[in-house]
Amino acid sequence: MKAWYLLYCKPRGEVRAQQNLALQEIETYIPTFPEEKLHKGIATVRRVSMFPSYLFVHFDPQITSVARIHSTRGVIRIVGCKELMTSVSDDVIKAIRLREHKWLTELLPYSSNNEAQAPDIQCGDKVKFIDGPFEELEGIFEEKNGEKRCFVLFDIMGKRQRVAVDRTAVKRAGQFEAGVSHK
Repeated sequence: MKAWYLLYCKPRGEVRAQQNLALQEIETYIPTFPEEKLHKGIATVRRVSMFPSYLFVHFDPQITSVARIHSTRGVIRIVGCKELMTSVSDDVIKAIRLREHKWLTELLPYSSNNEAQAPDIQCGDKVKFIDGPFEELEGIFEEKNGEKRCFVLFDIMGKRQRVAVDRTAVKRAGQFEAGVSHK
C-alpha cells in the first residue's frame, strides 16, 4: 500500500533527488517556507527547505523497489529503513502542507509593531513558535542573528535542527502558562 516515507539526501541535495525521483514518476514533497534577505537595501523573498537534506516520498514498496529509491541520485537512504520501514502518517503530511500554505499565503506575517513588543529571550530559554511554519512547536533559543532574526534549536524526526526565524515568531514558553497573550 502507498505511504509516505522520509528520505535523507546528500547535503543540499533534496531538489536533485526530487528531480531524479520525478523522472521515475515517484511522488515527492519538499516542505518550504519563505525566507527574507536584504541585499543592497532591497528585500527579496525566496523559498527554502523546511528540513534541509530531507524530502518526503510517496510510494508502494510492493510495487517500487526500495533499492530503486536508494540508488536514485541525491538519495542517501530512507529514514528508519531496516527490515521494516517506518511510514509517515498522512495526517503529518497534511499538517505540514497546511502550515506551509498558511505561511506562504500570508502577505505580511509580522508587523513592525510586533518586534517592539518581543521580550528579551536569553540563550537556553525554552521557547514556543507562535507563527510561521513551525507554529505550536517548542524549541530552545540559541542566539540572536542580526537585528530581527534568531536561531532556535528543536528536535524533529529524531534529529536536532537549527533554524533561523524572525524573533517575533517565538515567545518564551513560560509566558503561555502564565496566561500572557502571544498576539
